[in-house]
Order: sequence, then structure tokens, then C-alpha cells
Amino acid sequence: MHDHGVSLEALYQARRRIADEVVRTPLVRSAALSARFDADILLKLETCQPTGAFKLRGAVNMLAALIEGRGREALAAGVVTASTGNHGRAVAHAAARLGVPAVICLSRLVPADKVAAIEALGAEARRVGASQDEAFEEVERLVNERGMTLIPPFDDPRVVTGQGTIGLELMEDCPGLDRVIVGLSGGGLLGGIGAAVKAIRPTCRVTGVSLSRGAAMWESLKAGHPVAVEEVESLGDSLGGGIGRDNRCTLRLVREVMDDHLQVSEVAIAAAMVDLLEHEKCLVEGAAAVGLAAITEHGLDVRGQRVALILSGNAVSLSTLDRARVLAGR
Repeated sequence: MHDHGVSLEALYQARRRIADEVVRTPLVRSAALSARFDADILLKLETCQPTGAFKLRGAVNMLAALIEGRGREALAAGVVTASTGNHGRAVAHAAARLGVPAVICLSRLVPADKVAAIEALGAEARRVGASQDEAFEEVERLVNERGMTLIPPFDDPRVVTGQGTIGLELMEDCPGLDRVIVGLSGGGLLGGIGAAVKAIRPTCRVTGVSLSRGAAMWESLKAGHPVAVEEVESLGDSLGGGIGRDNRCTLRLVREVMDDHLQVSEVAIAAAMVDLLEHEKCLVEGAAAVGLAAITEHGLDVRGQRVALILSGNAVSLSTLDRARVLAGR
């Protein structure tokens, strides 16, 4: 096993753990995009998960692994995390399904509908402070004072191998895959998928896509150590945020499994979101559209190749979609 803890064996263990709680999502060929790029363009529909995003895989795997290793009573104090979106919903859903109490810490800036969505899943939504950082301070307090267990958004092998089960499914559904294009932020999704794909089919290219501004992983890979960047507003907001000052797993793993790394503009993300809705009837958030945005903006030559795009989630409001349409000039 590598020192980041993500092995093929661990990926298959994760798949066994999550099988009853997570959907094995479809991989569908896009006729329109395949014709446009003279390739087989395949869409991995993580939008079909019960919470609408891939994050459920990692949350379920980590919780199940904790119960397996320490017993359910070790989680009697509950689990905790801070997240404004997909990760918070995933932890709330997984905890409810596995019978574990959960607290999701949110800043006071988080909209009421997101708070309500987390509470509807049975978790306690605790609003504290004016930023994500202040919400994380509350997480640390609950871990230290109440003995709650942190479920991190990406930087843990159990989370990474959960997300990596997508890679196992890709390899089974398309054994001859030539390239997979994955949104890259903290590295849990790309690291997990890349580890699975490279172990089974080393010739398959793993392409990461980051935002053009505020991309912490991009800067950290260049520097060779974790770098903090200022977060900026983006249609691909789930690709914002840091990778953690003491990143132990994903920075090393991403460097190991990723073949190339591209950045995409807001206009390209907007156009890709509109394209996927118009031609595929797929409503996706900006972070899920970056694979298509990368092919288009960088003119990637994928002719004759089998290329998988990871449609990672559907957490997008109609007002954001309107903004994308205006930006794309559609």
C-alpha cells in the first residue's frame, strides 16, 4: 500500500461497504457530444445519487469503516463536519441511514434553503460565525469537547476510496477507456478515480480540471506543498476552497495519478452547463460541467477516443442557471 493509503484492495473494500447505500450510477454515451468531437463521449451520472452528488460515496464509506473498525458505540457522540453543500448533505444522509447522530456546522451566510435541506435529512445544522473557517472552529470544538468524530470532505483515505469506486465502475462499464476528465479541487474525487483507473488500465489518461481563479490544488502542485489561495465567486463554486495546510493524502495522490491539468474560464463553464441541459437534459452544477468545458476551451483532440466525463453533482439553482445562460450568451 502506498503511504497515502489508497490501494486497489482498499477501493474494493469501499465498494463492498457502500453497496447497499449508494447508487451504481449509469455511464451513458452522448450522441450529440460524440458527433461534435468525433469520439465516444461518455457521461458518468453521479447526479443520480440520492443526494444528487458523488460525495455520498466517501461519506458512507468512512462512516461504515469507522463502525466496522471501532463499533457503533464509538460513534455514540456522533459525527461532525462543516460544509455548505454536497459534503454536508452526504454526511447528513449517510449518518441517518447508518443510525449515527450528525452535526453539520455552517456559517451564518449559508442560505436558509441549504440549512433546511440538511435538517430535512435528520442532522443538526449548527449556524456559527461569518465564514467557513469559523464554522470549522466549531467543528474542532465539538471534536475536542464532545468527542464527536470528524468526517473530512476529502483528505482521508476512507473518503478518497469511497469516491474512487466511481473508477471501478468506469473500468467495468468501459474497459477500453482512453481518458477520464475529472473536476479537481481538494483531490478526493480525482485521486480516488485516478487510483482505480491507473491500477486497472495504466494507459488511460487522467485529466484534472480546475477553476482559472482561486484554484488551491493548482497552486499547491506548482509549489510542491499546500498553498492557501483567496476564494473567488464562481459558477464552479464546489471547486473552490483550500486543500488543508497539513494535507496528508490527496496532494501526493493527485501528483501520482494525474497525467494533465487544465484550468477553465467562467464563460467555458457557463457554456458547458447550458450545453448539457440543452442536449443531454442534464441539469448540473458548474463543477460537474468542467470536463466538457475543458475539451471545448482547450480544443482537446479526442478524435476516435473513448472519453468519460464525470457529471459530479446537480446542486444548482435556477438563478445560477440563468446567470450561466447570460454569461454563455444563450
